[in-house]
Amino acid sequence: MEPELYENLRSFCDQDYPDYQVVFGVRDAQDPAIAVIERIIKEFPRLNLSLIVDETVIGANLKVCILASMYRAAKHDLLVIADSDMRVERHYLRAVAAPFEDPQVGAVTCLYKGTAGAGLPSRLGAMFINNCFAPSVLVALSFQELRFCFGATMAVTRKALEASGGFPALADQLADDHMLGKHVAQQGLKVILLDYVVENRVWEPNFRSLFQHELRWARTIRAMQPAGYAFSFITYPVAISLLFLPLEPVAAGLMVVAVSVILRVLLQRAVHASFRIRGPAKPWLAPVRDLIGFLMWAASFFGRSVEWREQQFSVRSDGQLMNKGVRNP
Repeated sequence: MEPELYENLRSFCDQDYPDYQVVFGVRDAQDPAIAVIERIIKEFPRLNLSLIVDETVIGANLKVCILASMYRAAKHDLLVIADSDMRVERHYLRAVAAPFEDPQVGAVTCLYKGTAGAGLPSRLGAMFINNCFAPSVLVALSFQELRFCFGATMAVTRKALEASGGFPALADQLADDHMLGKHVAQQGLKVILLDYVVENRVWEPNFRSLFQHELRWARTIRAMQPAGYAFSFITYPVAISLLFLPLEPVAAGLMVVAVSVILRVLLQRAVHASFRIRGPAKPWLAPVRDLIGFLMWAASFFGRSVEWREQQFSVRSDGQLMNKGVRNP
């Protein structure tokens, strides 16, 4: 039961698209989110909306487990998968479906921007998405072809999904979005990054939640792209510039730090303008966010455990999840 869950889920039901179905998935019959979903289903009686409640476990990734159950209710050949903390506009489905007019396109995905809820942890969480994650992805894609997806939106044809082994092939993967895109690309099909940016409503109740969330992200990326991740410390210029403080004369070290802070603030301004991010930028938090990001990068190398939805996992070097609480088939 996330904050603004109603607004998020409702946005997927209010689409300017001729014929579509929305399937909601919940594992626990006592989940309070069910009341929100039922309210939405009643609000749109003419739409094809359904709720799947199923505790079946086919692997350690419980999100993929419920997706496998939801898949049996899906009626169309184009599948669009999105997380419940995302919010979209009315032209979202049209934008996502358009690239599939090319038969060589097997999957489509979207970048996302963070919109912070109340509190400093939420603001810092949104800043990580906007200031660190999104720019890093765009820079990386200027050097290499896209071969992965993002959980904000994973659109895939039924044919491409089934050819890659379906959801069971993703059931033990922490980065199911990354692996889905990889499986599609291995079929010789295109994975397209759409110019539509999904809105991620970021709500972090406290700093522990923020750190656990970002540590999971960091260790996921480390498992998927170990070489690139090892050198990603260069994306935290403020933290690196502090190494220059012992220089003589001291003014030279301070100048390096000052320049890195200015560049980080300018990047934040550019991202806010490009992604049309609402709300005050709070530029004084940019260097703080940079330092936290560097600390999370360093912490990711000390262990392989992650916490996801209040469950403890260990991540193997190939990205597979190991959970003692869930018996892998």
